[in-house]
Amino acid sequence: MKTLYIPVKSKLKLDELIIKDLSKKLPKNIAIAYSIQFKDIAFEIKNRLKDTHDVKIILQVLGCSNPKFSKEIQAILLISNGKFHAVSLAYETNLPVFLLDHNKLEKISNEQIENMKKNQKASYVRYLSAKNIGILVSTKPGQENLKQALDFKNNLKDKKAYLFIANNLNTNEFENFNIDSWVNTACPRMDLNNNKIINLKYVRESHKIL
Repeated sequence: MKTLYIPVKSKLKLDELIIKDLSKKLPKNIAIAYSIQFKDIAFEIKNRLKDTHDVKIILQVLGCSNPKFSKEIQAILLISNGKFHAVSLAYETNLPVFLLDHNKLEKISNEQIENMKKNQKASYVRYLSAKNIGILVSTKPGQENLKQALDFKNNLKDKKAYLFIANNLNTNEFENFNIDSWVNTACPRMDLNNNKIINLKYVRESHKIL
């Protein structure tokens, strides 16, 4: 069976005041990132800012993506719903991130980034003391990392590990299992607001957390 992907476009109309606000608050060299439904709006903003700003890159962000940005970029403008991607981008890139969400512009604060760092530390401490580990594996294209999950499971010591494989991983179901800590190999931003989940890369790079 073939899977057909059909992008849905937002009907949002840009407020003229937002364009002025963007022009005033954004530095000259920027990157524009967007969730797929806001692709047209992203390119409209790029065109509207072309006389005052240099858009070095424009790209789509996904839950499973981890984009890299060149040193010349001074800030990222993200066009999306909610702060799911925005706080993660700020945390991962150490760049100022401005979120445009339905004609409302917000800069991700240091406090929001620090809260995410604290959450990562709490997740890692929970993992260290855990006896039963649940390893999350998605079957979605682009998020499937079964080999990494198996390698990690086979090399674990002093912990019992169980694989949880599904197309949609519902964190609300976690309480149904006797699992002390969840190690995520799927969407790398699933752990954003849940200190019971830690991404596999943070387990392997614990020096970046502590």
